[in-house]
Amino acid sequence: MEEISWQDFEKVEIRVGTIVEVNDFPKARRPAYQLVIDFGETIGRKKSSAQITKRYTKEELLDRQVVAVVNFPKKQIANFMSECLVVGAVGEEGDVVLLAPDFKVENGQRIA
Repeated sequence: MEEISWQDFEKVEIRVGTIVEVNDFPKARRPAYQLVIDFGETIGRKKSSAQITKRYTKEELLDRQVVAVVNFPKKQIANFMSECLVVGAVGEEGDVVLLAPDFKVENGQRIA
């Protein structure tokens, strides 16, 4: 495993946001949802494609807080522009378990 410096880590903007919209993503190569996540007034809303259909229904995701990297460059996925990366632990079968705060916090809070 390659070590990084504290300065490297400080460059990564990991924030808490609330999922406000969830849609199917039929054009994705692997099953995925299109998410709209609210990161508060300063950052605003960002879109993300997430391969989390094995563990989560659309109803379970709506209004759920998640952790995401918000300062990656935008990435085109099929006909969708992903603007952030939702963070999760990946199981042996590729199923993702989302990382989230234990208690509700203000959208946009930085993970340190």
